[in-house]
Amino acid sequence: MPDGFSAALRLLPPRMQRVAAALEQADRDRAEEFRLRAGRAPAVLLGAEERELPVSAVTGADLRTVMDAATRCSFHAAAEQLRRGYLAAPDGVRVGVCGTAVVEGTVRTFREISSLALRIPRQIVGAGREILPQLRDGSVLILSPPGGGKTTFLRELVRYLSDGGARVGLADERGEIAGAFDGTPRFDVGRHTDVLSAAPRAEAALLLLRAMNPQVIALDEISDPADAEAIAHIAFCGVRILATAHAASPEQFSGKLPVYRRLLEQRVFDRAAVIVNRGGRRSYALQRL
Repeated sequence: MPDGFSAALRLLPPRMQRVAAALEQADRDRAEEFRLRAGRAPAVLLGAEERELPVSAVTGADLRTVMDAATRCSFHAAAEQLRRGYLAAPDGVRVGVCGTAVVEGTVRTFREISSLALRIPRQIVGAGREILPQLRDGSVLILSPPGGGKTTFLRELVRYLSDGGARVGLADERGEIAGAFDGTPRFDVGRHTDVLSAAPRAEAALLLLRAMNPQVIALDEISDPADAEAIAHIAFCGVRILATAHAASPEQFSGKLPVYRRLLEQRVFDRAAVIVNRGGRRSYALQRL
């Protein structure tokens, strides 16, 4: 199982690595992201606080160093991901990208990079253990605001069900859930899980349905109508769904888009698992839908 902090650390330029590696263990344990902005001191995100690191300002060369490390010097191969504003780096690290976009109808690539956000992945075995036994059947919608721990809990629920004997198809668009490297998951997602990485969520979920005969399909951060349409189709085929979304409650989720409201009206999901993060302490509650 990879150490997410160390995996993100390895992508930083050496002078930043040395400073970040000297953080106290308590800060390393709760670090969520490294933030690099051109012309500013790099920072580490600790809960709601961004703490600047005592090192000189980020340069364009620093940003290129991180991009080269994240893509293993194959920027062209990562072009499709970059169109969606991020790179999936080794060991489940996601690198968010910001700068001057090249637009040809839609975003094609970035001409200049001005900011990077290195998301630190973590596997917490036993996360949400108080509700896991109640989720052995049915479809589950996992909700929390950004940074609430949805991906961490989804990974644990996938592992729990898969090790319990269910065939799980994991649509891991950004590589954060399984952290697959050279085709092998670095995080424990269970003995009976098949992982499809890099493809858009909806397309990946439908490919898994057709190709792998899953009993459960899991996907992270559903965010557009195509995701909702794929979920409705999969549920109609009798396959269970595990999905996460940015919302503090089912009511907030249903108010985002009419297609999401229809998912709840059609009872595609049996339960909502709502995660509340208070100062790094997460609590989990179940709601029948």
